[in-house]
Amino acid sequence: MRPTAPLLRRIRRLALTTKMVNGGYYKGTGSGSMGEHTKHGGYHIKYEKVRTYVVPEGLRNFKLTPFVTKNMQSLKGDFEGDPKGGLSGERYLEKWKKENGMD
Repeated sequence: MRPTAPLLRRIRRLALTTKMVNGGYYKGTGSGSMGEHTKHGGYHIKYEKVRTYVVPEGLRNFKLTPFVTKNMQSLKGDFEGDPKGGLSGERYLEKWKKENGMD
């Protein structure tokens, strides 16, 4: 039995998994090993394998900036008098009705 053509197209767009490929494909997590396991169940870190990142020279005077503003103020939630705080469903519905109107 074979899948229909439309179903087969949808399957091809999905991410590749290890079960779709015959041996030799290992996805991994990209973390890499930073040491080795000992025979007693411990782990020894090899510091020559640990990733280190070097900050380029003159980074303070660099003209390009990230897309995030440096002037952003932190926002605090106002949950006074509500024992559940920010997890209150009633508070969420009340705010939704105020912003979106009655349904």
